Amino acid sequence: MIAKLTGTLDDFGADWAIVDVGGVGYLVHCSVRTLEALGARGDAVTVFTDLQVSENDMRLLGFADAGERDWFRLLTQVQGVGSKVALAILSALTTGELRDACASGDAAMVARAQGVGPKLAGRIVNELKDKAGALPGGGGIAGVAASPAGSASADAVSALQNLGFKPAVAAQAVARAQEELGEDAGESELIRVALKRAAG
Repeated sequence: MIAKLTGTLDDFGADWAIVDVGGVGYLVHCSVRTLEALGARGDAVTVFTDLQVSENDMRLLGFADAGERDWFRLLTQVQGVGSKVALAILSALTTGELRDACASGDAAMVARAQGVGPKLAGRIVNELKDKAGALPGGGGIAGVAASPAGSASADAVSALQNLGFKPAVAAQAVARAQEELGEDAGESELIRVALKRAAG
């Protein structure tokens, strides 16, 4: 199975790219986020891949990082989620947002993706809730949940919740604030920056 391609970005379209590896052009179907990460034609690229084979089709899916590929594989295990829907979800949400949505049961967030109705979004969130924490994703609930009680980040999340923010929103905002300010940031600094992130 082809697990990774390293070559030159030969061409791309709305949901695909051609990666030239030693004179052979591989057509890979990608999310919008992966296409943005690949750069311009002629750039050297590395794409993590997943090969899907069905009775009448064989397609190579490409991802900017292994974490996005892991999420793709997990999403396509959910009944009703094919490769097209999975790529639409990964185009609409970052892996961090997707992980947070699953961890907090926020089906509305997943339903933002094109072709994903409320019923399917609910099924995705329910089936992946327990698996979400084990997968990669930029800062969010999983990172904040691990903060020891009484720590600056945990207190900042609590403060935002007291101001009326949902737990998922509060946790994500504080995680982003901590990334920006560093691990040694105090509670008041975290709250100040997190409020801007949550409001934005």
